[in-house]
Amino acid sequence: QIQFVESGGGLVQPGGSLRLSCAASGFSLDGYAIGWVRQAPGKEREGVSCISRSGELYYTDSVKGRFTISREDAKNTVHLQMNSLKAEDTAVYRCVAMRPGPLITIQQACVGSMGLYWGQGTQVTVSL
Repeated sequence: QIQFVESGGGLVQPGGSLRLSCAASGFSLDGYAIGWVRQAPGKEREGVSCISRSGELYYTDSVKGRFTISREDAKNTVHLQMNSLKAEDTAVYRCVAMRPGPLITIQQACVGSMGLYWGQGTQVTVSL
């Protein structure tokens, strides 16, 4: 059974922090680029941050300096540390596993949300 399950979402005040986690089962994250995408009501899906198997990083401009992605392959997990949260960060966040080919950069894969396996999503709400 393939599963990719998010946790750590919730309600936080502007300027606050959350740490999202995603645990995989049924497949090994070691063989994949991994990342996080988000979607807010009425908006297009957005690749937030991704990390390649070799550690190459991508962050969408709006989260640079605030979010940090990390992977723990030994635990088959990926994390997204979100600091200085803004109301605009409110969305459902999903973890994603990807296998981009050598001609596709981590940026292209992340922006294109080229996922093979997807989590169900966790709600992040930034509000007073």
